[in-house]
Amino acid sequence: MAVTVQDATTAARSVTILGSTGSVGCSTIDLIERNPEGYVVEALTARRNVDRLAEQAKKLKPRYVAISDEDQYRALKAALSGTGIEIGAGEEAIVSAARRPADFVMAAIVGAAGLGPTLAAVNRGAMVGLANKECLVCAGSLMVDEISRNNAVLLPVDSEHNAIFQVFDFDRRESVDKLILTASGGPFRSFDREAMRSVTPAQAVAHPNWDMGAKISVDSATMMNKGLEIIEAHHLFDIPGERIDVLVHPQSVVHSMVAYVDGSVLAQLGTPDMRTPIAYALAWPTRMKAPQERLDLAAMGKLTFEAPDTERFPALRLAREVLKNGGSAPTVLNAANEIAVEGFLAGRIGFLEIAAIVEDVLIGFSHGAMNSLDDVRTYDTEARRIASDHLAARTSN
Repeated sequence: MAVTVQDATTAARSVTILGSTGSVGCSTIDLIERNPEGYVVEALTARRNVDRLAEQAKKLKPRYVAISDEDQYRALKAALSGTGIEIGAGEEAIVSAARRPADFVMAAIVGAAGLGPTLAAVNRGAMVGLANKECLVCAGSLMVDEISRNNAVLLPVDSEHNAIFQVFDFDRRESVDKLILTASGGPFRSFDREAMRSVTPAQAVAHPNWDMGAKISVDSATMMNKGLEIIEAHHLFDIPGERIDVLVHPQSVVHSMVAYVDGSVLAQLGTPDMRTPIAYALAWPTRMKAPQERLDLAAMGKLTFEAPDTERFPALRLAREVLKNGGSAPTVLNAANEIAVEGFLAGRIGFLEIAAIVEDVLIGFSHGAMNSLDDVRTYDTEARRIASDHLAARTSN
């Protein structure tokens, strides 16, 4: 993906945060509040968390706020009465927020629901901080084409892709040998398959290093998160899947690496705090001061690495297969996984059944080419329907 470096400006950067009440959104706001001279907020959006959204709006005073759940409109309007802030509700209101004239858009809506708003920001040529990997997993080359056509700038916010972005030689791409994505291994890194059968949602969301939302934490526990990141890295950096490795690194200090043809390996390191990649994206192409704990390698003592086990964590294998197969397969993988994770968090299925449902859907799906965004939506909808049927069948047994 081509990256155009824009001139840094001393003027305050206007920011829209899509998904402001989630983990990434709250961290973004924390950084903005610590740097009030550098940023003004244009718009905030949330799915249904009225109380937090209203609290954020009162402090940051955006011009516009929107909530996806239309049933929450009255509550949001009442909470912001007298502030003069424009209020919207529903999916189209979220898209409208993305279209507003902010310099920078933080795309932090989890899942395929973030695709429409993110594309709306891309289509007006915005600088987009992408914390939603599902956009590139679902839409892939279609989204990359839209970025190029509209002269938008896409800055990866996932810690792994942000790390690669910081050490990737875009001017001499031919010198890159491979990408190395690091993974913590999640809370069940040392569990065998039998032990994983009985793990609970509470255990799965208790990530050992990172503070993330429930869905992403479960994806980390299954290692589906890393599988999705392989697909995302392929599209972000135009590197084939067979040249993207995964390395388990339990300390989560080396966030990812780029290996070069001369044998050099460049890595980005830092404490496991999402404010580091968020700060990099918010201030790019300059850097901003951020509050997180500084890395002390001497105190840490050692860093360890190990190969991932695709037998215990089959989601990695599934992700590589769908990237190789292309077409609708990555969209189906993502949709089926979202449904299966919802079922697990609701206590309807066991942990190991997440990947099993995803694989069943992939095997039985009538795959096809992806020629338009309408195709993305069609395949996504159908995959969710089939995955829901599989979920219901397993729940009734």
